[in-house]
Amino acid sequence: MISVGVVGLGKMGMSHLAMIQAHPDVRVGAVVDTTGYVLDVLEKYTGLPTFRDVDAALAKVELDALIIATPTRLHAPMVRQALEHGLGVFCEKPLCMSAADSAGLAGLARQRGLVTQVGYHNRFVGAFREVKRLLDAGAIGRVTHLAAEAYGPVVLRAKGSTWRSRREEGGGALYDYAAHPLDLLTWYAGAPNAVGGTVLGSVFSADTEDEVYSTLYYPDGSHAQLSVNWSDESYRKMTTMITISGTAGRIHADRQEVQLYRRDTAPELPGYERGWTVKYTTELTDPVWFYLRGEEYSAQLDHFVQRVARGDTAGTNTFDSAALTDRALELLTLDAAKGPSTRDEAAAAPDATRRGSRRQRA
Repeated sequence: MISVGVVGLGKMGMSHLAMIQAHPDVRVGAVVDTTGYVLDVLEKYTGLPTFRDVDAALAKVELDALIIATPTRLHAPMVRQALEHGLGVFCEKPLCMSAADSAGLAGLARQRGLVTQVGYHNRFVGAFREVKRLLDAGAIGRVTHLAAEAYGPVVLRAKGSTWRSRREEGGGALYDYAAHPLDLLTWYAGAPNAVGGTVLGSVFSADTEDEVYSTLYYPDGSHAQLSVNWSDESYRKMTTMITISGTAGRIHADRQEVQLYRRDTAPELPGYERGWTVKYTTELTDPVWFYLRGEEYSAQLDHFVQRVARGDTAGTNTFDSAALTDRALELLTLDAAKGPSTRDEAAAAPDATRRGSRRQRA
């Protein structure tokens, strides 16, 4: 039995609290939030120890690990405080809004030998895990191109924004939404060594972007397209898709299924025929002890709990892997700020071009 504290009681924090409290190997030792009436209700009806700040919780309760689900701008100082206190840390994504902060926290965790994990839940979705297994098995040969997409109805009007859609709080569509498919690209292809053509476009938000489009380049010569829009009500909820092309076939996956096309040149692979094979999430997903929103949310917390219990610093979604994703997010931000890199100078001076054409005709 390990003792876990939960910091932040927004949407994800409440979800994590419900799941972790039901875990058979966990005792919730502290709940931290700044909203007094929420803490009063929790303490009254659950008896959980509640605190207004992390300092008070750490001073009064012995914990093994902390789950941090606060606005992104608060992650860096809270995570550092937990690591310096010797705790394992599960932090909601993205880890930090600064790649340097993320790398520093990853280094501190390695130095202290502490268990870390970031809440990129897609790595626990059965279909996306199967994609990783197929790639590791060489199912489509050498990968040449990847496409990662995410669409959903988050910001659909100019007013009513939350901390997630304010750049200084949550980082907007790039850090809060595009981080998910980008992290899958990091998982499948590694860290990009260059990005280009990045567009951070506004649809409704005045302070941040609602669309993210970019091309990423990798050291092995492969490349990827990232396409994200959180102002798209044609999707009922967030929908993430991955398409990967290789010399021996093609993979397409979303949360519901994996579609694999294998050419005659593809290696033998048990369970998959030449041509098209489709596998559904029902056959790719393991059962969990507690279901809320999706098996992947419970599965990622169980992975963290078991690692803390064993003291296992290696695992899925460590701070090291999250730091790679944060660096890619930062590269996209820098690239977008530069604007277009190759311009049509002739189109930029249409009058001069037309004058030249008239002189030639004369």
